[in-house]
Amino acid sequence: MAAASPSDPVLSLPQNVIIKTEPETEDGPLFVPENVPVKREPAVPLLSPVSGLQPLAWSQDHRLAVCTTSSLSLMELVCDVHSNKQDLTLHRTSIPVPNEAYKMRVGPAAELAQAMEKFTTHPDPTVRQNFLADTVMNPAVGVQKGIKYASWSSLGCDSSGRCLLACLTLDNRLTIHNSHKRLEWNMLVDLTKKYGERLKERGYAKKDNKPPQANLLDFDELQRRFRMQTPLRMEWSSVYTIKQVQTDNTCVDMEMVLLSVLMENGDLVLWKFVLPFINGADVMFYDIIESGVTRPSDLAWWEYESADRRMSGLIIGSEVGPVKIMPVSLSGVKGYFTLRHPVILWKECDEIAVENIKCVPMIHPIQKSSCSLIVASRGCYVFWCLLMISPAGLNVHNSHVAGLHSLPVVSLAVSQHGVTVYTCATDGWIKKLTPTFTENTLIFKQEDMLQPENVTGRRIHGIAVSRNGAYIALASTQGMVDDFHPVNRTYQVHFVTLKTPEMATALLLKSPTQNLYKMTDLLDLIRWQILKNKCIPASLLEELDRKIQEVDSPYFWRFKLFLVRMLYQSLQTPPTDNRWKPTHEESKVFVRDEEEEDGKDEEDASQEEGEAGGVKQEANQEEQLAEVQAWINAVETHLMRENIKKVLGVVYLNTWITQNTSIPTCGLMEFLSKDTNDRASEVLIGHVKKKMNKQTFLERCSLCQAALPFSDHKQAVCKNGHMWLRCVLSYQACQTLTFRRCLLLDSIARLPQPEDPEWIKKLLQAPCTLCDSPMI
Repeated sequence: MAAASPSDPVLSLPQNVIIKTEPETEDGPLFVPENVPVKREPAVPLLSPVSGLQPLAWSQDHRLAVCTTSSLSLMELVCDVHSNKQDLTLHRTSIPVPNEAYKMRVGPAAELAQAMEKFTTHPDPTVRQNFLADTVMNPAVGVQKGIKYASWSSLGCDSSGRCLLACLTLDNRLTIHNSHKRLEWNMLVDLTKKYGERLKERGYAKKDNKPPQANLLDFDELQRRFRMQTPLRMEWSSVYTIKQVQTDNTCVDMEMVLLSVLMENGDLVLWKFVLPFINGADVMFYDIIESGVTRPSDLAWWEYESADRRMSGLIIGSEVGPVKIMPVSLSGVKGYFTLRHPVILWKECDEIAVENIKCVPMIHPIQKSSCSLIVASRGCYVFWCLLMISPAGLNVHNSHVAGLHSLPVVSLAVSQHGVTVYTCATDGWIKKLTPTFTENTLIFKQEDMLQPENVTGRRIHGIAVSRNGAYIALASTQGMVDDFHPVNRTYQVHFVTLKTPEMATALLLKSPTQNLYKMTDLLDLIRWQILKNKCIPASLLEELDRKIQEVDSPYFWRFKLFLVRMLYQSLQTPPTDNRWKPTHEESKVFVRDEEEEDGKDEEDASQEEGEAGGVKQEANQEEQLAEVQAWINAVETHLMRENIKKVLGVVYLNTWITQNTSIPTCGLMEFLSKDTNDRASEVLIGHVKKKMNKQTFLERCSLCQAALPFSDHKQAVCKNGHMWLRCVLSYQACQTLTFRRCLLLDSIARLPQPEDPEWIKKLLQAPCTLCDSPMI
């Protein structure tokens, strides 16, 4: 986007105005240029049309869910360090829509059949039409097939430390899934079925447990029973830490996450998931909140955190206009406070539906306090609300942004790094809104987002922004083709950059999370830049070396390893021949005249000179590759040595008596002692040896019982030639048929065994030492 001039009306604001921009980089030599969106390849085709009002959802572990009429299509963005292709690396999977339609239970089957027959031929036309037009009560009309909505949990909720996925189909089936192994999905629990069974046990009573007075032959009662278990939306809370009392009266810190489900009658059903969530039988009904909203449309979590105080609530939008927050009461959460009453954010019933609600926690740059920005689409407008908690109470500031689109807003996405709101309408225009803080309120700077040529003019159905705001995903189809609507439409997902590689570099160097995996979308921009330019930016290397000298954090060493690996891949020459294609080299004899042979001598001489130049260039390239490979080995060795120190420190702290810890302690100490300049290693080795009291516990090969020496941190070979791979987290030899592998296939980790002590199990929960990727 073009930079604003001093005469720009946007900058002619009061002195107490601060414009939210990208993080400053004045303390480093990195220069952040203007951001021009670029479309990345490939454009992913969808096999079926998109479905649902918000068809795109991007998770915190870099997976994009796309709702279609046949399945939930999933694309995982992987920053592949083993490929030299400049295209995005996307692993595609899907969760199919069940073939059989879900039948909702609202009472005895005989009574329901009698009610169906009664209302199909009811003499009152208003009752009859309401019944016949309702696809939930009257499936004979034709049940729609497809995905209605998808919602991702926070990172770290499943057994692999990744996100859980809640999936709602158009026939009102709500299920929870997790990624099983690598490219498989496993359904953990069917919440619609579970809630239906609970309602049946309670006799379909309300929260007050009073049994209903009417039966299914009463139309209002029939409608109430269907609406009380028809999900519209579901959203996950953040992770909460709670105290759980054990059988011996000790308290243990446990983590949990809540899933809120908005029902058609306005009820909010809360489900509790204790983390890591493994078994579907462990899900617990937590609470039900009666919101009183008669025609609910959308749902979002509001979560406020300041110092040790935490509050949360559920934002509910209505089809007729009002927006309000319902308080959520949590027990056992440290520092948790609850709103006393519902908070009305917008009370006008203007028949404009509220959709696409998003809530972003922010820090007010003037008042230096925590606040929350809530945005939602209402027709052609964007509704916004700023919530600030002061000693005087809760302050609510709200308004609308008008003049954005001539058609209703179909999708809205928020980038949380340098908070930016993106909106789009079906005509293909994407608007960018940047919040500007004043003392008590907000002003939004409006811009048209420049679009690549092959995306302009397409009909957009939804947008989503990646975790760190590096990419925006667009689900689109053709617009008008030669002034006509196309007979057959093809649906695609496009990926467009929102940041430049220089912006990504600045964010990576200042990352508060210190985890490369959590910054994958930003890393992919760096990867793309190195593969294009075939070099690492000098300013980046200088800044990274300066950071390493100041902090010496493993995070910066991993970042450096990533850069050098990508440099190695960029120097690789792509194969000219197809590997699958067989070569047919046959010797042929040509009969030539003597005159032709004389003319060919000069050509042969020039060809030999060209071949000599090519050989020289190839030798230089091989020498350069060897240097980069030596650089990679040096950085990997440093990371391994630091991790070995960490493992030995854990062994020293947790070995109270001399015992076989099953970790090759002596081999690790011998490996570390090869570097005589490492004083920290010498001190650690001295402490561990003193505690071991000259006792050694050798690893044995499970095939021949020979000793397994520790000569390499990647593999172990016994004297009989049996080779085993070593666990990158504990350095034990993995002598089982099953083990875990990191997402980028850098290393392996053994599975924890029942006989392992707790400290070893905790050690095996860490991510990959080389790339921070989770072990799967």
